[in-house]
Amino acid sequence: MSSDLVIVYHRQPYEEVVVDGKTEYRENKSPNGIVPTLKSFFGKVENAAWVAWKEAATPSDPGFDRVVEIEDSFGRYTVSRLPLTAAQVRSFYHITSKEAFWPILHGFKEKYNYDPVDWPTFKEVNWAFAEAAAAEAAQGASVWVHDYNLWLVPGYLRQMRPDLRISFYHHTPFPSADMFNVLPWRGEIIDSLLAADVVGFHIPRYAANFLSAVRSQHDVGNVPRAEVPADLIAEGSALSDRTVPTEITHNGHVVQLGVTPVGVDVDYITHLAGNENTATLAKRFRAEVGDSTMLLSVGRTDYTKGGADQLLAFERLLERRPELRGTVRLLHVSVSANRAMTVYEPIQRELEEIAGRINGRFGSFTFQPVALISRAVPFEELVAWYQVADVAWITPLADGMNLVCKEYVSARTDGDGVLVLSEFAGAAVEMGAAVLTNPFSTRAMDFAIDLAIDMPEEERRARMTLLRAAVAKRDTRHWARDQLAMLSPEKFGEGSAAAAGSDETAAA
Repeated sequence: MSSDLVIVYHRQPYEEVVVDGKTEYRENKSPNGIVPTLKSFFGKVENAAWVAWKEAATPSDPGFDRVVEIEDSFGRYTVSRLPLTAAQVRSFYHITSKEAFWPILHGFKEKYNYDPVDWPTFKEVNWAFAEAAAAEAAQGASVWVHDYNLWLVPGYLRQMRPDLRISFYHHTPFPSADMFNVLPWRGEIIDSLLAADVVGFHIPRYAANFLSAVRSQHDVGNVPRAEVPADLIAEGSALSDRTVPTEITHNGHVVQLGVTPVGVDVDYITHLAGNENTATLAKRFRAEVGDSTMLLSVGRTDYTKGGADQLLAFERLLERRPELRGTVRLLHVSVSANRAMTVYEPIQRELEEIAGRINGRFGSFTFQPVALISRAVPFEELVAWYQVADVAWITPLADGMNLVCKEYVSARTDGDGVLVLSEFAGAAVEMGAAVLTNPFSTRAMDFAIDLAIDMPEEERRARMTLLRAAVAKRDTRHWARDQLAMLSPEKFGEGSAAAAGSDETAAA
């Protein structure tokens, strides 16, 4: 059955479990996150579909149904699974996307690895995603494509189905032209994105960077700009802009630039923070921590997250402030994004080395200043740790948004706690009430953590009030609603943040 809304995303929208030899499709364990948010829109259209990949030994005979019909609490929808071999997944995702695209998107030119890229395979996989979406989409349907590993899908889809409305959303930063143009396939990527009707970004800076990359390839003339709302400008953030481009016209086709920061499911986190199990966990964790000041860092094991820099800052803290030894703890959660990728192994070893050195220098038989956790922590436990942590220390070197800081703020229903946040995280433009810091500066990092530890309660609570209001204003529903409203106003309603600004425009 043809679908009015097709979502194209690499992950399947459920957990696949085999019970007594039979496959069951279960809803994701946690209703918090991007997948449940996207699925929530299936209830707004009569027919909907999801396109994802599933690994298969032999794509021509994958051993599973390529198309399945799902019915869960979000409604009825179709899931089209692309059978990809392990070699295709490694080439398209682990190598091209993670070793070539990822470092450039985050500004780490020195990490860029061009040599092993198999561009024909990347194109082949993107074409397959486009074919699957085209097959599922009804006449005039809306197709919403997600993230950089599917950069070529909009262009292919426009060739196959010119009748469709196509939106593309970047869940990462988008770099400036000087950085983006390191990619030798930049022309193909830009032309594909310009085939979409909407290209979405977290913050105004990424939309501006996209425009600079487009202008390096095409003369798009004057581009209208809008004023950025005051609540998306933080004076201490390196990523704040005052105006934002709103649309690009190329070969007579208008591409809207949608700026909507991704949020978290505030209602769900608030509910979880208030339930009895979480309270019991938090009480247990606080008893384990005792009277110590608790610092919490949560992220992936990735060079963009700055985990080693943060551990070194903690070591400096204990060196210069001996009175804090034995009274301050750091729980550093750093989980490998993909254990099959050896590129992250040196990072993990470095974290373990620094954490071990700190514990060896400043620990005792009864007190270890650093707890390094390298496994995934269940979300309920994480919320309990958020409630226990006196300081959330989130200092990535580059991050498209960063949802951990928003989760921490949402979980602090007591109104207390301090957030130390990198000014290079997209979330910083919304969260000016955090202690913003520059993770590339040892002096700035030292000052920020001192400020957070020593902050009086009145200031802590005043800042947290502002942070909680900011996070509640732009939750997951706000993000998806406004992006989809740009794609299809008649189906999803007008988006209040469609252009991230006022009606005033100026030529750029």
